[in-house]
Amino acid sequence: MSQTASQPTTEPADEGVPPHRYTPALAQRIELEWQDRWEREGTFHTPNPTGRLSEGFDRVADRPKTFIMDMFPYPSGAGLHVGHPLGYLGTDVTSRFRRMDGENVLHPMGYDAFGLPAEQYAVQTGQHPRITTEANIAAIRAQLRRLGVDHDERRTFATIDPGYYRWTQWIFLKIFGAWFDEEAGRARPVEELVAELDAGTRSPAPGTNPSGRPWAELSDVEKRQVVDAHRLAYRHEAPVNWCPGLGTVLSNEEVTPDGRSERGNFPVFRRPLTQWMMRITAYAERLLADLDRLDWSDSVKQMQRNWIGRSTGARIRFAVGAAGRADDPAETIEVFTTRPDTLFGATYMVLAPEHPLVETLTAQAWPDGTDPRWTGGAATPAEAVREYQRQASRRSELDRQNESREKTGVWLGATAVNPVTGRELPVFIADYVLTGYGTGAIMAVPGEDTRDWEFAEAFGLPVVRTVQPPADFDGGAYTGSGPMINSSNEQVSLDGLTDKADAIARMTAWLVSAGHGEATTTYKLRDWLFSRQRYWGEPFPVVYDADGLPRAVPESLLPVLLPEVDDYSPKTFADDDADSAPEPPLSRVAEWATVELDLGDGLKPYRRETNTMPNWAGSCWYYLRYIDPGDDTQMVDPELERYWMGPRTPGDVGGVDLYVGGMEHAVLHLLYARFWHKVLHDLGYVSSEEPFRRLVNQGYISAYAYTDERGFYVPAADVVEQDGRFLYEGRPVNREYGKIGKSLKNMVTPDEMIGAYGADTFRVYEMSTGPLEQSRPWDTKAVVGSQRLLQRIWRVVVDEQTGAVRAADAAPGDDELRALHRAIAGVRDGMATLRFNVAIARVAELTNALTAAYGADSPVPREVAEPLVLLVAPLAPHLAEELWARLGHADSVAWAPFPVADERWLAEDTVQVAVQVNGKVRAQVDVPADADAAALEAAARADERVAAQLADKTVRRVIAVPGRLVNFVVG
Repeated sequence: MSQTASQPTTEPADEGVPPHRYTPALAQRIELEWQDRWEREGTFHTPNPTGRLSEGFDRVADRPKTFIMDMFPYPSGAGLHVGHPLGYLGTDVTSRFRRMDGENVLHPMGYDAFGLPAEQYAVQTGQHPRITTEANIAAIRAQLRRLGVDHDERRTFATIDPGYYRWTQWIFLKIFGAWFDEEAGRARPVEELVAELDAGTRSPAPGTNPSGRPWAELSDVEKRQVVDAHRLAYRHEAPVNWCPGLGTVLSNEEVTPDGRSERGNFPVFRRPLTQWMMRITAYAERLLADLDRLDWSDSVKQMQRNWIGRSTGARIRFAVGAAGRADDPAETIEVFTTRPDTLFGATYMVLAPEHPLVETLTAQAWPDGTDPRWTGGAATPAEAVREYQRQASRRSELDRQNESREKTGVWLGATAVNPVTGRELPVFIADYVLTGYGTGAIMAVPGEDTRDWEFAEAFGLPVVRTVQPPADFDGGAYTGSGPMINSSNEQVSLDGLTDKADAIARMTAWLVSAGHGEATTTYKLRDWLFSRQRYWGEPFPVVYDADGLPRAVPESLLPVLLPEVDDYSPKTFADDDADSAPEPPLSRVAEWATVELDLGDGLKPYRRETNTMPNWAGSCWYYLRYIDPGDDTQMVDPELERYWMGPRTPGDVGGVDLYVGGMEHAVLHLLYARFWHKVLHDLGYVSSEEPFRRLVNQGYISAYAYTDERGFYVPAADVVEQDGRFLYEGRPVNREYGKIGKSLKNMVTPDEMIGAYGADTFRVYEMSTGPLEQSRPWDTKAVVGSQRLLQRIWRVVVDEQTGAVRAADAAPGDDELRALHRAIAGVRDGMATLRFNVAIARVAELTNALTAAYGADSPVPREVAEPLVLLVAPLAPHLAEELWARLGHADSVAWAPFPVADERWLAEDTVQVAVQVNGKVRAQVDVPADADAAALEAAARADERVAAQLADKTVRRVIAVPGRLVNFVVG
């Protein structure tokens, strides 16, 4: 074990190096020994108040709890680079500080291990993705251990562990078994919905009962279909990003702006497929409102608000005639608009190409006199629509929303009626309208909307202005304010109104009274597409019966395990085969895909769901499983959840006390986790309303990257500098700055730094480069500064020549005590605010003060040496453990009390005040902190620089502000 003061160890010394210097070799030996001891003794085992992990709780029973965690990593084969540990070390330093400061700290780590990268590697190599993933996890765990992080290893798991994804499947079943009660504003079990429908106290929600017949008259199958349409997890035909070349549906984040797959660069098409969906939109208002209750940065909150996209306005119904006739309203088109006051200016309508009414409304033939620009060059509306839908399916949503792209579209051959003017409006499809926002249909008001104006110009459509532009307006769509014009009929008039809110309210009231619409709120947020046509994901705990309807697998049969397969790849198709359909790998395992079960009505054959869940599923709730990952009887023990995550005070949302991760997960991961957590809260499984009380996004680490003449990145480590130029294999390259990572080939691994300097030096360097939330550059040459600081701390305690401990029981001087307690206050402030660079600076100042006071030979008073070791312990824990042991302590420094500053040593004896002459600062003088105005003036006049300024001048007035300044007004 590590040597103590009674057992000094001599390191093999280089010539001229003291035999007991803190060298990289000694640092690494100390670090490995302490890491072994921590593991052997369970130093960082965090006790729960009850249950199988409760051993040792008596030690912490009177401590407040703190739950600290990171966004867990995806275990790629490349392992960690120096950018990854920034957050991990930030939480580790915080965890260690809070444990020493008297808290019961839970600081776990797990691995987000399902997903496309491992599956693609399996497709390429034939190696099972579990083998690859587990090897990657082992490598990252070894890297984290070598960094000295204080994770409780008993709580580590991966999302691919059957014991974990059993409960992911269990949560899915709870969501599948729930519906959202709009009146109550929360989720409720489906059984309660059925009971109310049976009792006649509730009717099916609009849109869930296509037959329109009363509930009591529906068949059993129809009743199940109605109930399924209410569920929070439901199947729905929705436009998805279909990639034939990969054989799978992709999320929006996996599609490039030019409509190709991020992985493989294959074309991606928008096409309707029946998929599992999560009804996250039911929680839009709660997800929005509760942001104000969270300790998150304003920027992340705003990103979530923008993604949810709350809009208030009106829903308006436009009657549509069959085959172009508006006098036979066979259908209605509903639009949502935030500007119902501009309804008089609507001159045409647009549906998204995927809108469900497109096929119904498409006319048989073009009416006589149809403008050729409206037909897309097709002989019939049906041909025009099919071709346009095919073209639109090739464009990503980002591309379709590109404001600068030329507006295109085709007419359906149908018209709708403007309810406020009675005018017939041609109905087009155009890809600048999306199905996911509002109703997937718009009333086009070209006079007040730039996109509508551009479309109207391209298709020769009329423009009716409803807002008067100013006299100097130079044309086009006018989006400013002004008096309303051209906006009246016999029943309502907006003309002359200048207040937009008044105009909106008046028009909305008319729409309601006339039966053409109602005030409403809508959201940009869409329901969560929850299916993937992949192998490497959680199987759905769902089967289909003879009627094709989904049934839940009994909880007793969980987990539904992934079967072994020979081919991990989904069936792929020609890149341009947009009409192809997914064939997931699991569908080829016939003996798994079909199963006989007794679901309460006898043993029957069922067909399994062969899609898998997205990898978002496992990361939605992992923080709950850290509480006791070995509990095989429940997702989480309610008592333990209340202890670690429950609200602290009335109105508190509860949740993890500190959650640290990258800004790239600021929207979707957090939204999905919040949604799942709120459902679990509604159903009574958790006491906390939110998963993460406080969120901090760590900064990025950037480094130089280099590109060759082709613009390709070359390995930064192999670039050399000669005569001010940068060369790779003898050829010149261009230098730029960018985020460290594989793509820029500028990775630096912590293994390299630890090999050269030791883990503690690496830790201190990363933490010294700025506040946790701040991005910063990487400079390998600067690491030596952190090494030298640790060497100076070592010399305060250990004699480099003899290895003896220098600490003595002598009393320190006042100056040293003042330096100590100011350092304690500064380090505490740095720890509390996650400005670890400030804490390190205060430690350095104290170390320099002690070095100056006691030199290399004099004994250092234990009263200042031991607190120095405690102050550095969260930052350089191995060094601190070794010094703490050498100072004679048997227990780990990790549990030693963190120093508290004595206020009497924080008071300033002297202060520095500025001396001005005619308002310009000429000097700074030190004076007693309690110096009055006369003493200030005397001290200022005694300063040589001030005396020179006052020589031969008449002092007309002296302004002396104690503690701040002296100003001489001279003639």
